[in-house]
Amino acid sequence: KYQQTRSVDILPKLCGSYHLKHMIRFILLQNRQGKTRLSKYWVPFNDDEKQRIEAEVHRLVTNRDPKFTNFVEFRAYKVIYRRYAGLFFSLCVDVTDNELTYLESIHLFVEVLDSYFGNVCELDLVFNFHKVYVILDEFFLAGEVQETSKKVILECMAEL
Repeated sequence: KYQQTRSVDILPKLCGSYHLKHMIRFILLQNRQGKTRLSKYWVPFNDDEKQRIEAEVHRLVTNRDPKFTNFVEFRAYKVIYRRYAGLFFSLCVDVTDNELTYLESIHLFVEVLDSYFGNVCELDLVFNFHKVYVILDEFFLAGEVQETSKKVILECMAEL
């Protein structure tokens, strides 16, 4: 017999430890001066906490010796970052997640931006931020990688 359940009853199943553990917490694109050019949070933070996170992540990645890996522990998580020209692309993930997967995701995201804008620069991100967010939403969904094909993402962008 069919048993009716309330949404409150299934919430723990949907928000179980696996689902919340294995996801991207946030992505930040920051220049060398610490100005955040793009940020997207998949976990709720208040505005003050977001500012503290952005400042702390910027200090971590800019002061790190280039000889070290692009993975750094951040609170109870891990930040995977990569520098392209004057911009730092940073992802915050769980400590048990695969670093190389996310490093490759950052690279693919930059390749998509580069293909879409044609040799992307910081000003493209500033003046076309709405397009960058659309590309980001095509690439990541709810803190997880949604699409890994550069061709598919660019085709979706051409349709808009």
